[in-house]
Amino acid sequence: MRFTRIAATVAAVVMSATIGLVGAGTAQAADQAAATGYVALGDSYSSGVGAGNYDSGSGDCKRSANAYPKLWAAANSPSSFDFTACSGAVTGDVLSNQLGPLNANTGLVSISIGGNDIGFADVMTTCVLQSESNCLARIDRARAELNSSLPGKLDQVYSAISSKAPSARVVVLGYPRLYKMGGTCIVGLSETERAALNQASEDLNSVIAKRAADHGFGFGDVAGNFTGHEICSGDSWLHSVTFPLGDSYHPTAAGQSGGYLPALNSAA
Repeated sequence: MRFTRIAATVAAVVMSATIGLVGAGTAQAADQAAATGYVALGDSYSSGVGAGNYDSGSGDCKRSANAYPKLWAAANSPSSFDFTACSGAVTGDVLSNQLGPLNANTGLVSISIGGNDIGFADVMTTCVLQSESNCLARIDRARAELNSSLPGKLDQVYSAISSKAPSARVVVLGYPRLYKMGGTCIVGLSETERAALNQASEDLNSVIAKRAADHGFGFGDVAGNFTGHEICSGDSWLHSVTFPLGDSYHPTAAGQSGGYLPALNSAA
């Protein structure tokens, strides 16, 4: 009799715990199902600089109707869509100015960030206007910042996103290699400079991907999508030096739709 009572008590406890776990799982699934809003954060590669058709209301942020966040939202009809990515943004700008729309109803967040923190614009200006030795030295300084200060800055941004949007799937987008080696360009940067810039891009992507993985985020690697469409490829999805100058070294509309959008779709 005693054994029967003990068995019955154990069974009741197990059943109660199981019901509690099922209930918790159901509640969590319901929360995730309800979180269907999309928020697009980041820098000029996310805002769509270089892709044209800019929203006049976005001012210097230059948010393009051809940018991958706009294209994804148009194709998927999220319950809400907030586009706060901004040209020139660094990690501190994301923390200060872009996280407002994030909340418990956010189901997807995309972001590209980090290039400006290591001085992307200054690197390209130096390489275009100065000597090869100055270009390589500036790339080396950027790589030093990449390995020293950038990981901690990315951690701050990623932690803030998780805190404000706990139910969201977060996709971090990388950057393309800029140049096709041995390509069609016969003037401009040397092959040594182009190779160094490509390697710096790969190093940047490696750091970003590692920090994203450590936070449980997806990583959208765009480099493969841009292969065959780099500058000097003859079918470039990236601007070289162009006018307006701010569009230089940014994806075209084809780069946004053919390079970035598929990477977001795959990772999301």
